[in-house]
Amino acid sequence: MACEFIQPKSVHSTAGVGYSHVAKVGSTVYLAGQIALDPAGALVGAGDIEAQAQQVYANLQAILEELGGSLKDIVKMTTYLTDRSHLGAFRRVRNRFFSDPFPPNTLLFISGLAQPGYLIEIEAVAVLDGMRTAPAER
Repeated sequence: MACEFIQPKSVHSTAGVGYSHVAKVGSTVYLAGQIALDPAGALVGAGDIEAQAQQVYANLQAILEELGGSLKDIVKMTTYLTDRSHLGAFRRVRNRFFSDPFPPNTLLFISGLAQPGYLIEIEAVAVLDGMRTAPAER
């Protein structure tokens, strides 16, 4: 099955940084780790885990909606946090976007992300039925 790489218009561009936001294989989409950047590429919520988590989930939601899906189509997530004390705030924000039963998630506490100001990153896998194809930037 062919793999298509997609750069959604609803989130910041990855041009020149060496990755794509989405890889699509059949009806399965693999979403690159999302960080708290707005569509213009500016960091949202410097030093504020709740604001950053909100932006990360908004990015995931925007990508999936642009592809014809929703957060309900997520079948697996991996979450990276840079500080154990952020767990409560992360969960509060997650609960605004998801309810029981939650999708499977692996939660890791790590020493840092790609930039020092990033406090959270979440990657996801979703299965979309009837997905429309987003225009790809290569």
